[in-house]
Formats: sequence, C-alpha cells, structure tokens
Amino acid sequence: MITSYAFGKMEINGKTFSSDLIIFPGGGIRDNWYRQSGHLLTLEDLSELTAARPKLIIAGTGAYGRMTLAPGLIRALAQLGTEIRAMETAAAVSLYNQIIKESKGSGRSTTACFHLTC
Repeated sequence: MITSYAFGKMEINGKTFSSDLIIFPGGGIRDNWYRQSGHLLTLEDLSELTAARPKLIIAGTGAYGRMTLAPGLIRALAQLGTEIRAMETAAAVSLYNQIIKESKGSGRSTTACFHLTC
C-alpha cells in the first residue's frame, strides 16, 4: 500500500521515494524510472511491467497530469491483454490502494507507474 503522496515524494510501506517509480505485481518497487521521451508514456517505457503480463496498469501522470499516453498505447496494451488507467498521480494512488485492498488474495494482476512531479 502507498501510505502517502505529495509533489515529488511517495511513501510506500515506510520507505520514502523521491523519483518516479514502478510497482510490480506482488509489491516490488523500482525507483529512478525514466521514460524515453520525458512526459510521453510509450509501450517501451512499460516493458518491465508488461513482461509481468498484468491485467491492469495504473499510471499516475503527475500532480498536474503532464505525462501523457503515446498515441496507440491503449490499443497496444489491449493486444497484450492489459488495461491501462491513467490519471493525475493523487487519484492514481487512491485507485491503486483501493484495488490492492479489494483484491488481496484474489490473484488479480495489478501494476502501477507513477510520475511524482508535474
């Protein structure tokens, strides 16, 4: 569970992160996540997540929603059997926590990626 989020900072299970990050199924975290084109999220940027074959990727697009989805990304993920829900990071944190709480023990495959600043 994500315990808090503020511009540029996220706390997960007592550990504070100050760089963009991804969360894998099962809760593994990779911080210092960078995208090839900065504020444009592409399929290549999600390769570590798609390798896990998640049913859902929650994308936090930043405090002001500045990170956008590349054209065709939704369709490309759908072809892999993955849905993406993209929204401002605070809303994405709430959705992630809600889904994790509701799906505990059900085996639902959910991953997330978060842009922590703009």
